[in-house]
Amino acid sequence: MSPYTRRSFLKRGAAASLAVSAGLIAPRLYAASPLKSSSRILVGTGKGDGSGSIQAFHWDASTGTLTPEGTAAEITDSTWLELSPDRHYLYVASELSEFQGKPTGAVSSFKFEHDKLELINQVNSASPGTCQVGVDATGNVLVSVDYGGGSAASFVSQFGKLSGPQWSEHYGGYQEKGMATGPVADRQEAAHAHFASFSPDNRFAFVNDLGGDQIHIYKLDSGSGQLTTTGAYNSKPGAGPRTLHFHPNGKIAYCVNELSSSVDVLAWNPSDRSLTPIQHVPLLPADEPKTVTNTGCDAVITKDGKFAYFANRGDDFLMSFTVDPKSGKLTQLGDNPRVPSGGKTPRNFRLDPTETWILVANQTSGNLTAIARDPKTGTLAQEGKNVPCPKPMCIVFV
Repeated sequence: MSPYTRRSFLKRGAAASLAVSAGLIAPRLYAASPLKSSSRILVGTGKGDGSGSIQAFHWDASTGTLTPEGTAAEITDSTWLELSPDRHYLYVASELSEFQGKPTGAVSSFKFEHDKLELINQVNSASPGTCQVGVDATGNVLVSVDYGGGSAASFVSQFGKLSGPQWSEHYGGYQEKGMATGPVADRQEAAHAHFASFSPDNRFAFVNDLGGDQIHIYKLDSGSGQLTTTGAYNSKPGAGPRTLHFHPNGKIAYCVNELSSSVDVLAWNPSDRSLTPIQHVPLLPADEPKTVTNTGCDAVITKDGKFAYFANRGDDFLMSFTVDPKSGKLTQLGDNPRVPSGGKTPRNFRLDPTETWILVANQTSGNLTAIARDPKTGTLAQEGKNVPCPKPMCIVFV
């Protein structure tokens, strides 16, 4: 691994991560608010062919300009990047079929040491195709998910160093129900875990299984990394729940359904540990001819909770909504809520810390796009500013 040595990473605070050792110190919850400003992004690249790395770009929010700064770390198939809550460590999911001689993907940990990004350690996930990793609010627990192997695993992080798996589960998908496949036979022939997330109070964890049309719900022990099943949310058959993002009010979550190109607005009740659908929102126009394969992808919600944005691949657009402050329900923004993503296959997108831009990782076309946003109205520009980036998969502001 080659460290990134340009003297341009943000200076890190002197406070160290809270150690959680032998259960003697309770995990601390960190505020999840983003940086007020950032002059740099890291981008995970590559998918499935043994190529890729983490690329660095300088970000100028005054002009919406991205300037390439080279390779931050040599790591193949870096499908997902996730910062620790204290922003001292970077965790990476690598969507591999084999790692360290075992049929699994990998989870890697890096630290920001002055002006360098340095590898701490790498561990095997539960099975092949590790596509995402989530970090709880204490920074002590990571949960990885494996699309190819249909499984999830948890790890404990102490000062960024990852333990081996503390818990794991392999999902049965529709086969568990005695069916050969789900309604979308070529995508639901088996379980496909796709996204791990945590409740706003950090007491519960969620794993989206696209192949089984379920969101598995767990009680989380943030000290030991153990997850205990408490039930599951069953989506509409064939929906393919891909990601889950909570509204800032902590009561509403938005599930992006990949296979049906739609969003389910879900009410979260921690007392009975249930997700209850209150609205179903299609991302595609009702009269659109189905000549292109369209799949829902990801979501972004503003800090004030007034606006939400969703990405769709195939027609390759971002769709804008206003959010009802009480119910969390979505209303499309204006008469033309869809804007082009700036390339092909928008895999991931993020609001910049000023919330005046959205940055999109367009996987197939190999470019990043910066789209201007009006913070007052929520409206997105119809055209963005592009910069080349090979197979961009995930963006983080550092």
